[in-house]
Amino acid sequence: MTDHAPTAAAPAGPGAWQATHIFYAANPRPLLLQCVRPLVDSLADDGLLAGWFFINYWLEGPHVRLRVRPSAPEHEARVRRRTEEAIDAFLAERPALYEVDTGFLNEFYNTLFDVEFSGQDRAPYLDGEGRMNLRPNNSRHAMEYAPEYGKYGGPVGIDLAEWHFRHSSDLVVEAFDTKNLHLRTVLLGTSAQLMMVMAGCFLPDREELAEFLHSYYEFWHTLYPGTNFIGSDEYDTNYAAMAPDLARRFALIREATSAEDPAARLPAFLARWAVHCRELRARAVAAAEAGELVFRSWDGERDERITDPGQALRVLLSPYMHMTNNRLHVTMRDEAYLAHVLARSLHEPLAAPAARSAP
Repeated sequence: MTDHAPTAAAPAGPGAWQATHIFYAANPRPLLLQCVRPLVDSLADDGLLAGWFFINYWLEGPHVRLRVRPSAPEHEARVRRRTEEAIDAFLAERPALYEVDTGFLNEFYNTLFDVEFSGQDRAPYLDGEGRMNLRPNNSRHAMEYAPEYGKYGGPVGIDLAEWHFRHSSDLVVEAFDTKNLHLRTVLLGTSAQLMMVMAGCFLPDREELAEFLHSYYEFWHTLYPGTNFIGSDEYDTNYAAMAPDLARRFALIREATSAEDPAARLPAFLARWAVHCRELRARAVAAAEAGELVFRSWDGERDERITDPGQALRVLLSPYMHMTNNRLHVTMRDEAYLAHVLARSLHEPLAAPAARSAP
């Protein structure tokens, strides 16, 4: 009989993603800084965390959707228990006092519901009066984690998105801790610069970038017709006052993101974001060239494998950019506004030479 050395077991992968929806009708900053960040930091320090991210959402009431991935399947119960204990302790100590069942926000969320849900998709979320159900404020709910494979490019695209979302979530939590994001001017300035960096890294060609930002604004404008969510005329009025400073700032950031070492030419906060966006772009390009990105068509009827890197970058840039703004708690109206003024800051210099040469 021949003896064989024991075969080492293949290392187990991480555990399953855990999704917890925390209904908190207030600015999410305290929840993120006093609950979520200490929780994920402690899980990481104890070797229990493979990944995490969060988003803000409105369905059934304003809430934070926290996604946590245990480092191994055997840690799933422990991670779930610690997550629930941390959330319960925070909600008991600092509950949100505002209720959404009356007033403007209830109407706002119901308008979103009417626009984005139709037919049978509405049924699970309706109350007895045919309006969107509201979950109790200051409550948590364990939910199924359902990745949007069609939006992000299939399984490989979801892996990439989840990796990116952790960086985006870490960045936003740091910004909440170190910047005065409760001030509207600071919030919009931070959002605009992060949009500049990411868009500039993904689409370095100036004209292509300008067209993308314009189409990004148009997407939000047409998604909510008949509402006052996305403006147009007032955008142009506001733009005139900020155009010179914005154009100069955008030019400096675009120049930095196109440099060999963007980190050497940007403030530390933006430099880390630029380095990450460069790597994100490289990974997306590699996945597209390998034929690994499969998206769902806009009509939902078929899958489309995108192998052209430029097309893949444009498809991914929209949801990537939107989700960072979502984490910052930037409204859709403000996000559309920023895309509009950023596009104009690029379009107008592009159009100027032709205008001067016209008879």
